[in-house]
Amino acid sequence: MSLYAEYLKEIETRKGEGLHPKPIDDGALVAELITQIEDADNPHRKDSLDFFIYNTLPGTTSAAGVKAAFLKKIILGEAVVPEIPQAFAFELLSHMKGGPSVEVLLDLALGDDAGIAAQAAEVLKTQVFLYEADTGRLADAYKAGNPVAKEILESYVQAEFFTKLPEVEEEVEVVTYIAAEGDISTDLLSPGNQAHSRSDRELHGKCMISEAAQKEIEALKLQHPGKRVMLIAEKGTMGVGSSRMSGVNNVALWTGKKASPYVPFVNIAPVVAGTNGISPIFLTTVGVTGGIGLDLKNWVKKLDADGKPILNNEGNPILDQKYSVETGTVLKIDTKNKKLTSEDGEELADVSSAFTPQKVEFMKAGGSYAVVFGKMLQTFAAETLGVTPPAVFAPSKEVSHEGQGLTAVEKIFNANARGATPGKVLHAGSDVRVKVNIVGSQDTTGLMTSQELEAMAATVISPSVDGAYQSGCHTASVWDKKAQANIPKLMSFMNTFGLITARDPKGDYHAMTDVIHKVLNDITVSDWDIIVGGDSHTRMSKGVAFGADSGTVALALATGEATMPIPESVKVTFKGEMAPHMDFRDVVHATQKQMLEQHGDNVFQGRVIEVHIGTLLADQAFTFTDWTAEMKAKASICISNDETLIGSLELAKDRIQVMIDKGMDNAAGTLAGLVAKADKRIAEIKSGEKPALTPDATAKYVAEVVVDLDKIDEPMIADPDVNNADPSRRYTHDTIRPVSYYGGEKKVDLGFVGSCMVHKGDMKIVAQMLKNLEKASGKVEFKAPLVVAAPTYNIIDELKEEGDWEILQKYSGFEFDDLFPKAQARTEYENILYLERPGCNLCMGNQEKAAKGDTVLATSTRLFQGRVVEDSAEKKGESLLASTPVVVLSAILGRTPSADEYKTAVEGIDLTKFAPPTAAPGTARSVHF
Repeated sequence: MSLYAEYLKEIETRKGEGLHPKPIDDGALVAELITQIEDADNPHRKDSLDFFIYNTLPGTTSAAGVKAAFLKKIILGEAVVPEIPQAFAFELLSHMKGGPSVEVLLDLALGDDAGIAAQAAEVLKTQVFLYEADTGRLADAYKAGNPVAKEILESYVQAEFFTKLPEVEEEVEVVTYIAAEGDISTDLLSPGNQAHSRSDRELHGKCMISEAAQKEIEALKLQHPGKRVMLIAEKGTMGVGSSRMSGVNNVALWTGKKASPYVPFVNIAPVVAGTNGISPIFLTTVGVTGGIGLDLKNWVKKLDADGKPILNNEGNPILDQKYSVETGTVLKIDTKNKKLTSEDGEELADVSSAFTPQKVEFMKAGGSYAVVFGKMLQTFAAETLGVTPPAVFAPSKEVSHEGQGLTAVEKIFNANARGATPGKVLHAGSDVRVKVNIVGSQDTTGLMTSQELEAMAATVISPSVDGAYQSGCHTASVWDKKAQANIPKLMSFMNTFGLITARDPKGDYHAMTDVIHKVLNDITVSDWDIIVGGDSHTRMSKGVAFGADSGTVALALATGEATMPIPESVKVTFKGEMAPHMDFRDVVHATQKQMLEQHGDNVFQGRVIEVHIGTLLADQAFTFTDWTAEMKAKASICISNDETLIGSLELAKDRIQVMIDKGMDNAAGTLAGLVAKADKRIAEIKSGEKPALTPDATAKYVAEVVVDLDKIDEPMIADPDVNNADPSRRYTHDTIRPVSYYGGEKKVDLGFVGSCMVHKGDMKIVAQMLKNLEKASGKVEFKAPLVVAAPTYNIIDELKEEGDWEILQKYSGFEFDDLFPKAQARTEYENILYLERPGCNLCMGNQEKAAKGDTVLATSTRLFQGRVVEDSAEKKGESLLASTPVVVLSAILGRTPSADEYKTAVEGIDLTKFAPPTAAPGTARSVHF
């Protein structure tokens, strides 16, 4: 059967699912299309022509290469297609973004036919996705005296690819659609259990919110032609939990504008809003598409005579509505004056934060990538011509306060800044291009990242990136047909691109399903590093890490850079002493609780949490930094003591060496380079040349939180509070309760110890508790299933060496087998211990889930509706979050323990302990030492 016949068969299958033909990325299929187009009598000619013009993916796909080559033949008169005259062939090339299309345009522009060269030059002046091979050809041609090359370079210096674009419309009319009340997780927009379809944009679009919601959005568009649908989180924040590029893609698919008439299912410019604005990492993703993200502030806290919030019976602030945004409300966005108004022009809210000069540029350019590449292209052209480029783009905002010290994140940004004013010290609020040291791509967003790399015509990782890793953790639980189809393809692409990959496309080393955040935490070997990863929990305990959408990850891989404002910081310190029966996870929960008690509002939201936790190794400190994603922080930084940081770096070196010994290093010696970098950093600390990173004593913070360890006397649980009368209070991570709240009576249907929140110590705690319980009662019986998933194979190997894995095996009723991985997700659980494959497991929710309506107690990070457990017809599913000992004991009891039961069970157990540093870290210095 020909590829075309197979494609027609697939089209029929998709038609039955209500889908259009899938976009073509295979060059061999495009070659068949061309053969049929050139045959005037071919019965499939018309359809082949349509597929060639409208359904072939651009960028560096093999399909784009074949398409560009054929368009070149048409332009040169070597092929004749009446429906594609020369001018139309140039237009099609202009929509192909880069890679083969730019190569063809350069061939034509630098060729001998003056007429064709002039037309090709005009198209090239609109293109921005040029790489070194392309710019090198232009530079060489210019130096050889080619006038067309000079003309193109002069256009690039003027940034005509940007200046000639239409300005952002001064007024945007919108009609509102309330997606939900309360915080909206990106899971609502792009469910984790549909991750396998994210690279198939039309198919994945069918999972956004619900089929009913999609019909309502379509009805609004019909009722309000010319207006854009604005998706709203009423009484909450839009896009919490993760960046989820697929979520923005889905919103754009249903409510945005078509990016190109010749590229199917790629829409841009969605409008999203929330009463409490947009989650920071999700807002970055909105910017990737040139969209608008509004902070509505349409509900405000009711205040008493003293200006304090009035609380209801449940202790929650009572809200007053300033103006209504109920579904179907017509509003206007005045982009010039940066105001949100009613349909009649009454001012409702100041939305200036959505229309900074930089964000307006993204809107004008159709997304942030075009601006990033455009700036680089302008700089290249100016350097080649030896001229000073005009100030076309909005100048980067540079905020500098004389005499004010630097926070830790300000120091890191200053040290890694690119293109900033030389010698100028930058503070929070500055817009900065920064070098990215470490990049992580995870497997459920990786296919989109690879698509983004193809779309921006990138073929190899930037040499300035120290290390990059492609994980296999989110699809570790079940090696089903979807994973078998997607993951090898992803690993092959990323391995070729230059990343260290969890799976070897050649099969030479054992597949590794380690949780991505843990691997990134190990391969980050400097406290001065900047890390970007395709997951919201990219939050390392060394350096500063930012969770990002798949596109920003692609940009970091391709350019070695990221652009963002320097975030404000909140300083977190500790006092007092941990009770012997407490686990460090309880300190993490208590931080959230005490912060809210001290400040009323969540002062962490959108900011960097600078946590002074210097006595914990990176493995253990990661429990805190990881949780900061749920605190709605933008990022976090651990301030570590010198000796602790050295210990963390030595541990990182050992684990990187294990990866090298497994055969995971590449031809560039990436992993060996990281070991050398760690050695260099350790030497700097030991010599005193460059001690562990600390903020300046005169640094300025938005707020400070002091966590009193003496107040933590019993385990803490983060409760989704699924039955709260106020929907906006459900499924937030702000409801932190002591275990005694449940009176030892709350039924637990399943326990889960796993995800990125646990470390080797947690696995040892499980083993110790099982030994103690058997010693006390002669046997261990589970009244609820207990699922245990170690985060990495390294940890399992270390547990085997130390004897703990043997204990876990003794009590388990199931142990993973890499030779025969599960091909189907588990749907029923017995009351036994399950030892699952390293990876995300239940926390991700895209493969494994608890039974519908279950109450799950987990060490996980996720308590969103439907993530770990879905609702049943009779009962809402609950995902409560707690420490490892609480989860283990609850699975054994089949209920939450009382405080006394808990204390008895953990007596003598080596829990994760923390003590505040007895003295401040060494003398803080400025970034410029």
